[in-house]
Amino acid sequence: MKREKIKQEHYEFAVIGGGMSGICAAVAAARHGVKTVLIHARPVLGGNASSEIRMHICGADENGHKPNLTEGGILHEILLKNKSRNHHFSYALWDLTLYETVKAEPNLTVYFNTSMTDCMVEDDKILSISCFQSTTEYKIEISADIFADCTGNATLGYFAGAEYREGSESFSEFNEKHAPEKADNNRMGNTILFKALKKDEAVTYNPPSFAKKLTEEQLKYRLHSKFHTVDASSAKDPDAFTRASTGSNTNVDYGYWWIELMGEGDDFVGQYEDIKDDLLSYVYGMWDHVKNGGEHGAKNYELEWVGMLPGMRESRRLVGDYLLNENDIFENRIFPDSVAYGGWPVDMHCANGLLDFHILPSEVYAFKGSYTIPWRCYYSKNIKNLVMAGRNISTTRLALGSTRIMGTCSVGGQAVGTAVSLMKKYNCLPRELQPYIGELQQIILKDDGFIPGVKNEDKKDLARSAKVSASSFEDGYSPENVINGVSRPTETKENAWRSSGISENGEWLKFNLKEKKQISEVQLTFDSGFAYPIKITMSDNRRKQQRIGVPPELVKDFTVELISGGKSVMSKSVTDNIYRMCRVKFQNVMCDTVKICFNKTNGAAEFRVFEVRLY
Repeated sequence: MKREKIKQEHYEFAVIGGGMSGICAAVAAARHGVKTVLIHARPVLGGNASSEIRMHICGADENGHKPNLTEGGILHEILLKNKSRNHHFSYALWDLTLYETVKAEPNLTVYFNTSMTDCMVEDDKILSISCFQSTTEYKIEISADIFADCTGNATLGYFAGAEYREGSESFSEFNEKHAPEKADNNRMGNTILFKALKKDEAVTYNPPSFAKKLTEEQLKYRLHSKFHTVDASSAKDPDAFTRASTGSNTNVDYGYWWIELMGEGDDFVGQYEDIKDDLLSYVYGMWDHVKNGGEHGAKNYELEWVGMLPGMRESRRLVGDYLLNENDIFENRIFPDSVAYGGWPVDMHCANGLLDFHILPSEVYAFKGSYTIPWRCYYSKNIKNLVMAGRNISTTRLALGSTRIMGTCSVGGQAVGTAVSLMKKYNCLPRELQPYIGELQQIILKDDGFIPGVKNEDKKDLARSAKVSASSFEDGYSPENVINGVSRPTETKENAWRSSGISENGEWLKFNLKEKKQISEVQLTFDSGFAYPIKITMSDNRRKQQRIGVPPELVKDFTVELISGGKSVMSKSVTDNIYRMCRVKFQNVMCDTVKICFNKTNGAAEFRVFEVRLY
């Protein structure tokens, strides 16, 4: 007799896909009191950043070229937590950090190894989704008020009948400078990464029978060893440069992002397994070439790990009320309803990936500064209760070349999760949130997000009207900076207080309020060294850019003291801090002065604070 294991559950918010955007969306919503479920098809979180694929997280800082655009918020919190415990780039510890992050939220339920198989739609609203958890054999029916498609492939939207796009728009549609004259179905492909380790002795390599042979002639436009150079003159567009032909020559330990295949035909997602098989044959064939096809500096190298789950760059893009386009990016567009931002170049890969042997593997259109992404790109045009985050948001293909980067996907995810909490507050659908965008922007900033052109204008923040003083400060780093509304460096101002060294008794900031007020929370945003990357990575070159442990700039130990009439009425100390943003809670204490005494950093010779808020 057939027996079925069935669960039926209801949540206020259901997030499908546990990549970085899904994690940030689910955690943000849960922290703001939304009963949330995260459905993830894999055993580990992170998507392309997971231990199964191992692509390091890039973002608007463009690998350190624009450090002031480094993503803050939940993503930065996760990276700092990982940095505090994971000194040698262990992917097991990275898995732990992501797992611990979602499991710490009481309002968040997580289903691993759970695939969405169908959804029920009525009157252009998703009512429920059907899922199957392979490890438990449970069929799970999830109903929710709002659903988020964070699948990358826009799978939920596709099942629900949401409007979507694939391939390139024609030039005539948006007048994008680098768009083709006619629309086409070109797309960026999938990649399998590998990691090799250098041994003390020579290591032989015998390729598997299915490995494809590659020649130096076929690879002349693909940088693949420290002895190899590439002539960039083959670029199709003089405005473009390519990551394959700029900078120092590459090592053979980690690679190669350009082992990339698109498959054939229109159903890119449906060819995933066939593409994986082809990718494996080229990865092992490439290693055969590096080891046995001439001098590539790989004599002592041995394969340590080869992925079995290809990372995807592009598939479907859901259509919202606005499609971000290339012009928005190059013009550094600031939208009135902006909720996220980007800064990565428009990074487009050649139409046939590795098989386009005669041209460079990518063309990259760089620009100065950043751009914003409007709320209208984060909800479906025709499915009323569907939001999305990740590479499947509402953009043209050229804009996708920048927005697909995981750092940008993550801050979009946090914005979406935060927005859902306001939908709950105002009992509205995603499109109906427009009147509350200002409130949404302020919450994102309060949670250590960043939106270019938007400053802290929170009327509840008592620090904004306080008189600020300090024990000492460096020129250009006055104490008033901590209430100027910007919590990171910009091109024109540092926006931070720095003490002039560290005295024997520490240093302090003092906030004199206009009158006695109840204080329940003191929020501090510290300098976490945006100029230095903290990403998990397999690349030795990227690892060498980093420092061991948490950033030394971070304040480690401090005490918050609440004072009334010159007398201390309450104080709390924080030790061993590892985070950029720290909140100290009180039970509604009446006071007229808040004094923060800083006792120790994680290594820096002065204390550095970007923002203080008082509530």
